[in-house]
Amino acid sequence: MLELGTEIQFVKGVGPRIAAQLQAKGILVVEDLLLHLPFRYEDRENPRALIDLMPGEMASVIAEVRGTVLLKTRSMPIFEMTVGQGTSSMKCMWFHGTYLKDRFRAGQTVALFGKVEPSRSTKNFKMIQPQFEVLREGLTDAEDGLIEVGRITPVYESLGGSQLSSRWIRRVIFHVLRDLEGRIPETLPRVLVERLGLPSREEALRLVHFPASGTSMSTLQAAATPAHRRLIFEELFYLELGLELKRRKFHERLGTGFVADERVRGALRAILPFHPTGAQKRALGEIVGDMREARPMRRLLQGDVGSGKTIVALQAMVIAIENGYQAALMAPTEILATQHYLAARRLLERSKKRYRVLLLTGSLDEDTKRVNRGKIYRGEADLVIGTHALIEEKVEFQKLGLVVVDEQHRFGVLQRFRLMKKPNQAEPDVLAMTATPIPRTLALSLYGDLDLSVIDELPPGRTPIVTKQVPEERADEVWAFVRQQVGEGRQAYVVYPVIEGPKDDQPELDFPNEDEEETAGSSAARVPRPGQDDNSKKKAGVKVSAKTTAKAGGRAKKASLFPKTPLRSATDMYEALRMGALEGLRLGLLHGRLSADEKDVVMRRFQRGEIDVLIATTVIEVGVDVPNASVMVVEHAERFGLAQLHQLRGRVGRGAAKSYCLLVTGKRISPQGEERLAAMVRTQDGFELAELDLQLRGPGEFFGTRQAGLPDFRVANLLRDRELLELSKKVAAQFVKSPEGTEAERALVRRRLQEAWQRRYGLSEA
Repeated sequence: MLELGTEIQFVKGVGPRIAAQLQAKGILVVEDLLLHLPFRYEDRENPRALIDLMPGEMASVIAEVRGTVLLKTRSMPIFEMTVGQGTSSMKCMWFHGTYLKDRFRAGQTVALFGKVEPSRSTKNFKMIQPQFEVLREGLTDAEDGLIEVGRITPVYESLGGSQLSSRWIRRVIFHVLRDLEGRIPETLPRVLVERLGLPSREEALRLVHFPASGTSMSTLQAAATPAHRRLIFEELFYLELGLELKRRKFHERLGTGFVADERVRGALRAILPFHPTGAQKRALGEIVGDMREARPMRRLLQGDVGSGKTIVALQAMVIAIENGYQAALMAPTEILATQHYLAARRLLERSKKRYRVLLLTGSLDEDTKRVNRGKIYRGEADLVIGTHALIEEKVEFQKLGLVVVDEQHRFGVLQRFRLMKKPNQAEPDVLAMTATPIPRTLALSLYGDLDLSVIDELPPGRTPIVTKQVPEERADEVWAFVRQQVGEGRQAYVVYPVIEGPKDDQPELDFPNEDEEETAGSSAARVPRPGQDDNSKKKAGVKVSAKTTAKAGGRAKKASLFPKTPLRSATDMYEALRMGALEGLRLGLLHGRLSADEKDVVMRRFQRGEIDVLIATTVIEVGVDVPNASVMVVEHAERFGLAQLHQLRGRVGRGAAKSYCLLVTGKRISPQGEERLAAMVRTQDGFELAELDLQLRGPGEFFGTRQAGLPDFRVANLLRDRELLELSKKVAAQFVKSPEGTEAERALVRRRLQEAWQRRYGLSEA
């Protein structure tokens, strides 16, 4: 008998060979197949007659194939198909459609969905790149009448070519739901389902796959029907329930209750270089409140570039040190660790106390590392700053009280700090710190087991950075401006998306190249984003001294119609600028393929003012602090993501001088590229930019899913389902506090959580 847990190969019509293909897509059991939801729906309940079509509308049409032809044009092959109903006909066209030439034959019945457009050659209409599905001739099969037409029909993303097409998935799911009728168990307590007004799980699964007659098409396409909301809530509820239990499990561990009396407060005041902002005071207050508790702190300190997170973290570390404990700060790169070390020494020197600060990184020679490990073990180091070297098994702290992790999402090692505590000692407090503004929606899921502090204002006296978009044909003006700034005693960065040309293995670029973006954007199969505008807007591409208008790209054409634009690279342009536009200036080169020692030498020379212009890749994106640098030039700026552009801009504006960020762009810019650049020119608010970045790229690419630990959702979408995420978080917290339902229902929730937490989301218990 079929059950939700039945292995997929035992479903009728599957078998071992197809099961292997499905398993590669993460569909292992029947339940996984049922959670492969339609990505859109077609109204075949009331398909449009060709004679009734109106230009500009999205329409479903069921018609007969009358003829096909493959047109070989100079620019591309175009597949053209004529379909008809009685005496009415319509043309359908697919660009680069060679793959369709043997797909259709006269007499077939096809379902089509697309935008109706007027045809210049005839008085009839046409569809460009419509979605299509070949139906059985004459629809003689009774099941076709149940599944394919006369209803709102679900359309699925293929699970493996034409064999595992939308039509195949639809029919298998139809039979599975029929076989499981009355036997799909509930996964939420009945009292919770009733209180929230949710349909049962079985009803939700049936209606999300085969909606009832008359269901609003717009509500279906937005995944906002009661059936969709039930399944989305369920998935988010179990995620938030797991995070809430994880948080409470942390809080049950033995921690250290630090004292923050007048003596400690005096030590904090002594190291402050300026009067703190209200946001800094609030964040420190929240951290101190946690540190006073006799349970381990697990908190995320989030703040925009230049908001003063580091001084708040340093104050927290001083609290631990003043209580007789050691503190550790771990950074993702040696450059950043070294900068933290130098900054901490400089700030701590303001105090009359002699704090012992030590650096431990992988590139130190073995003798130095051995000596430093000995000092850490004997308690002769109060504050230890380093990289991953801190969590090697050879490193043992004498009395560790606080760990600060900078840019935690870059290496996800929170759990490994257990290596840093001794047996029978209290768990150290952990403060994660990030300069990447994270929209609240993502923070709830990425860091739902951490408490959150946000520094949302900049220290006084910070002058706004002037950001301008400059087309590449006016690069001479950019280099003249860089020369002018260097002549006034300033320094500059010039950033390129690739290390060397013409290679295309560019791991330091976090955004898809524009060719890929245009190709993806041109596919009719992609679901348009809400509010997405097909018309590119004109953006201001500004001279350093005067306004002008940059050339905007219209709706991107197929990438293959154009030769690929060569990217200028850091190594090539270092030589070109050294011998050309910036001849006579002192140039340095920094990229990810240099060794740690080579990077360190270049950065130290730049910080000492021995380099006027640093040519680099995005290796300088995080943590580089050179107050004298006043110009950031980003070449091929349209190729970068918003998060990277914002982080790069944050490398300037750190001193008293007015600073500039010049975004040099190529001739072809996609609509999304224009939107990113316009946002950069418009605002310096990192949280506003992060929200836009999330909308443009979606949750999966905002950080890089697995790198950040973002769960692999089946039905939920963090961007679309923010309201349900907030609701599920509240309900999960209340459920942990006061569990609802019968004992059997609560036991089922516990079993379900363990399965979802480990198998579905790929997460692990703390």
